[in-house]
Amino acid sequence: MGKSLSDKVVVVTGGSRGLGREMSLAFAEEGADLVIASRKLDSCEELATQLRKKHGGRALPVACNVGDWDQCDALVEAAYAEFGRVDVLVNNAGMSLLYPSLEQVSEGMFDKIIATNLKGPFRLSALIGARMAAAGSGSIINISSIEAAHPEPLAVPYAAAKAGLEALSGGLARTYGPAVRVNTIRCGAFDTDIAKAWPQEMRDHLARQTTLGRIGVPADIVGAAVFFASDASAFCTGATLALDGGFR
Repeated sequence: MGKSLSDKVVVVTGGSRGLGREMSLAFAEEGADLVIASRKLDSCEELATQLRKKHGGRALPVACNVGDWDQCDALVEAAYAEFGRVDVLVNNAGMSLLYPSLEQVSEGMFDKIIATNLKGPFRLSALIGARMAAAGSGSIINISSIEAAHPEPLAVPYAAAKAGLEALSGGLARTYGPAVRVNTIRCGAFDTDIAKAWPQEMRDHLARQTTLGRIGVPADIVGAAVFFASDASAFCTGATLALDGGFR
């Protein structure tokens, strides 16, 4: 049986750690060439070297803060200069910041959260989506959060940005369809490197909120990501998949 992403070029933002790293590994396993983007070039280079050695494919590391418009433009140009096309874009890079109260959220903090979670995906999707449409095919995958539908007091700006990202998915699907499919994975709590700072009582609370009785592990995102990236989801666009263990 052939690999589902053979000869495909996949761009993954936030691709060197956490869920982005897990998706990059899975895409390479399925035969894709990768553009791995994150703010830290050394971590992108490390993963790119690993993927080349293990799978023999091509992997391009690119330093990019997706909250910066010009850096998004540079990422797109680097991807097309190296590969000549992009078949799949995964808008995975995201961030939230802790704050003592809403009235103490600074303008800079708010702008940074919106820029990373919403502005960057908009710019990358606009540039790459237009080129995908002109080429006749493509898939864009936006990584959202249950905060978009269930915002908590300590993540209100982040929740607003992710809700905006989900609205963006629907608009992109209509703008660049029928050639380009755009779908969203709405993630619940996942045990990534960021989660290592969570106290045990918080981990237990999050686990109790799920029907499956646990938080996710990075490997749990692989099936959904490969599905949306590959032809297995050929009749699926504008959809949001809840990947949250049955949040309740």
